Amino acid sequence: MRTVVKILVVAVLLMAGYHFLEPAIERALYPMRLMAMPRPQALPVPVEGVPVRALRDTWNSARGDGRRHEGIDIFARRGTPVLSTTEGIVTQVGTNRLGGLVVWVLGPGGQRHYYAHLDGYSDVETGMRIGAGRVLGYVGNSGNAKVTPPHLHYGVYDIDGAINPFPLLRCE
Repeated sequence: MRTVVKILVVAVLLMAGYHFLEPAIERALYPMRLMAMPRPQALPVPVEGVPVRALRDTWNSARGDGRRHEGIDIFARRGTPVLSTTEGIVTQVGTNRLGGLVVWVLGPGGQRHYYAHLDGYSDVETGMRIGAGRVLGYVGNSGNAKVTPPHLHYGVYDIDGAINPFPLLRCE
């Protein structure tokens, strides 16, 4: 009988310990689960209120300094919410020379999603786990887009580099 009681006490303690540790375990396992998920075959438009029919494929268009455009420009009013196209982990909230104010999100299948030329950020932080549709920031023209109308530059990157996001943006 004492053995049974000891086993029950140990089981209760283990269950209580797991319940306490469960959030930490989930945080540690989520990046691996995210990487193992299939890459999306269709994505929603990442700018609130912009229909798919309003998009133009600007992939591979010539840019200054011999560069090619590695994404799609989605024009909208300054301050329009920019939404994450996937669930994932925010890997960077910051600035760079070309993109200005940017947010990077690690999504399913290890794809990296790049949101650039923002006017400002929402309350996202590096390391934060987010769901699809989460507001990341707001349409602007920061970085090298200062002389253009406000827009979001949206890019998707696989292990081999940039891929054209235009054919993926099919969900309304």
